[in-house]
Amino acid sequence: MGYLNPLLQLPAGRDLLQLPAEDRIRIAKVMRALRRQANTEAEKSWAKRKGPMAAYWRAVSTYARHIAHALEHQKIEQP
Repeated sequence: MGYLNPLLQLPAGRDLLQLPAEDRIRIAKVMRALRRQANTEAEKSWAKRKGPMAAYWRAVSTYARHIAHALEHQKIEQP
């Protein structure tokens, strides 16, 4: 991806990179699944005209993506 992951600017976000590689891979896989499921829920909520819930699920999707992306990197990107 062509952006600096804001999650990696936080100490706890950088701590994710200290996890063993196999743990990072497993957690990233779960986060990718969470992203897909949250996007589906966002679309359902939007179709029902439930804007606040659609926004909530879209935020969950975004956070899950950022976490997965951080876990899949080998080194910390410096701003």
